Amino acid sequence: MPQNRSSLVSAHRVRGSDLRCWTYPSVGPSSGILLAVHGFRGDHHGLQLLVDQLPEYTVVVPDLPGFGASTPMAATAHDVPGYSAVVADLAKELGLGPRTTLLGHSFGSIVAAFHLAAHPGSFERMVLINPICEPALEGSHALMSRAAAAFYAAGALLPESTGERLLRSRIVSDLMSATMTKSSDHAVRAYVKDQHRRYFGRFSGRDTLREAFGASITGTVRQVAPAIGAPTLLVAGALDELGSPAGQEALAAEFPAAELRVIDGVGHLIHYERPAAAAGHIRAFLAS
Repeated sequence: MPQNRSSLVSAHRVRGSDLRCWTYPSVGPSSGILLAVHGFRGDHHGLQLLVDQLPEYTVVVPDLPGFGASTPMAATAHDVPGYSAVVADLAKELGLGPRTTLLGHSFGSIVAAFHLAAHPGSFERMVLINPICEPALEGSHALMSRAAAAFYAAGALLPESTGERLLRSRIVSDLMSATMTKSSDHAVRAYVKDQHRRYFGRFSGRDTLREAFGASITGTVRQVAPAIGAPTLLVAGALDELGSPAGQEALAAEFPAAELRVIDGVGHLIHYERPAAAAGHIRAFLAS
């Protein structure tokens, strides 16, 4: 499904991590630059379809420390403040000025929002795909979140080799894919399943995973939305288990300047299932 858009891979030493970053130059004159932060257990591959749909933009996508091709951080926790520091350091090293747009998906939406709230003016605009708008352990999706918490707790408590096998299990990955994919298109479902099998096991170790998971279920974008003055676009799925339409509307109301676009028939995997629709909303927002 990806169009294999050409990219440049760069290596950086950030917070003790040997970090790898993928830069996709624009096809033709650039309409702008986006720095994209992927979600929990993902890496740059997860945003490939969205990148392909925005050829007129230069898109920069790092593998967050501890995931994909990037090693863990040395003396910094793998949590929201830690990853926010990575965003700041990488943007400085790459020379990404304040006219850059910051984009985050899922857990990446929390990282992006907390970063911009703490560093106003560091990015001109922000785009959040499937933003985390509600506490994970509350509301209609609390049962699923508690089951996930039990899974990660078991992975941490079991003997190391057994725990690692559990956390990287294809059976668990396939179950997650089947549960979260809303499309009835067999090709789309097969693609999501394959992507999760290939890349959701590419974390450095269970300690890093436990830290990042803890951060992913305790933070929400709503906590810092009032402090973000930059124009913000929220792209949500109508069937998202991790953020209901009502929750997303409440989140949008917390921002001084936010637009909400809800895509029907999709849940938390907009970047896999409806990248063209998401790209259309992003393009219109950045052109406005």
